Amino acid sequence: MAFIHSFESFGTVDGPGVRFVVFTQGCPMRCKYCHNPDTWKFSEGKQYSAQEVRTQILKYKNYIKKGGVTVSGGEPLAQIDFLIELFTLLKEDGIHTCVDTSGVMFDKNNLKLVEKYDKLLKLTDLFIVDIKHIDREAHLDLTAQPIDRPQDFIKYLSDNKKDMWIRVVLVDGYTNDEGVLRRIRSFIDTLSNVLRVEVLPYHSMGTVKYEKMNIDYPFKGMERPSKESIDKAKEILGAFDYVK
Repeated sequence: MAFIHSFESFGTVDGPGVRFVVFTQGCPMRCKYCHNPDTWKFSEGKQYSAQEVRTQILKYKNYIKKGGVTVSGGEPLAQIDFLIELFTLLKEDGIHTCVDTSGVMFDKNNLKLVEKYDKLLKLTDLFIVDIKHIDREAHLDLTAQPIDRPQDFIKYLSDNKKDMWIRVVLVDGYTNDEGVLRRIRSFIDTLSNVLRVEVLPYHSMGTVKYEKMNIDYPFKGMERPSKESIDKAKEILGAFDYVK
């Protein structure tokens, strides 16, 4: 069983092709630009079994046959047992699988947990991973979580030569800085099997949810980066889309 926030039947930005997207409930990060604060608490989701989610997905199998299924969040790897069970079923159906994650749940020192990750890797065709920041203190300030586990997870995927997309959210005062971007690029250049690098300009579309939930929005008044800075970031990061 897993806590699920919602489903999207025709996702087009969560992996290759048209995809069925499962948004899990629960996330330990508190990113200042998060546009889904309603996914933070685990207890507020609805519980589904892997088979129940599979049944929902198979209704759209003809539409996603050139795409697949992406599990996003929240933080999907907080419920890794469910992911393993669901992806085992989906592989029986011949469906492309993807996980969109921050990597924050990874712990390289927990051998039993790493065994689960090893099993999940065999069932997952693609990982989409955010690089929130490259500086330790800034990462903690931006996300309320240390940088170690997300970076360890990205290195783990690279060491296992697992296909991944890298996403960088461009935020003034944080990642929208040439020095920071060049350090992120240097880190990306150490990785294997990166098929795509995306720059996601900050947006404030989630502010309405904060108001409805009576939560202070940390980036109130923050502007979207200029087109010039977005283009510069793409140039520095070498943003690309490599298709095998």
